[in-house]
Amino acid sequence: MDSFTLGSSVPVGPLIFWVVLLSIKHLFGDFFLQTKWIAEGKEAKTGWAEPLLVHCAIHGALTLALLLAFAPRLWFLGPVDFVIHIVADRAKGYFVARFGFGPSEAWFWWLLGIDQTYHRLTDFGLALFLALH
Repeated sequence: MDSFTLGSSVPVGPLIFWVVLLSIKHLFGDFFLQTKWIAEGKEAKTGWAEPLLVHCAIHGALTLALLLAFAPRLWFLGPVDFVIHIVADRAKGYFVARFGFGPSEAWFWWLLGIDQTYHRLTDFGLALFLALH
């Protein structure tokens, strides 16, 4: 490992602050504030747009609220989070609906895991950006 170092100039305190805050935000947006109508509707074959938009608006609004409270000049990351959620959740919803994957099938859980990993990495990327700015 001599030729590969893990040095960093990222301020660790702000990075941890944002990772924790965005993780809690994600828990609320994806689980506590997600109704049955949203969860089932955004993955339906038809009529998915409204529940998906509501779900992603919740994420965007929560992110925007955190930014306005702690980093108001970076408010634009709220709409960025909204768009990122639309892309990720629509992709997952498309495959669930297209192939009829349900909770009894491995692919359903694999897609959920991929989706949640993507969101965690996105939140880490946002936290990194926020820690540096």
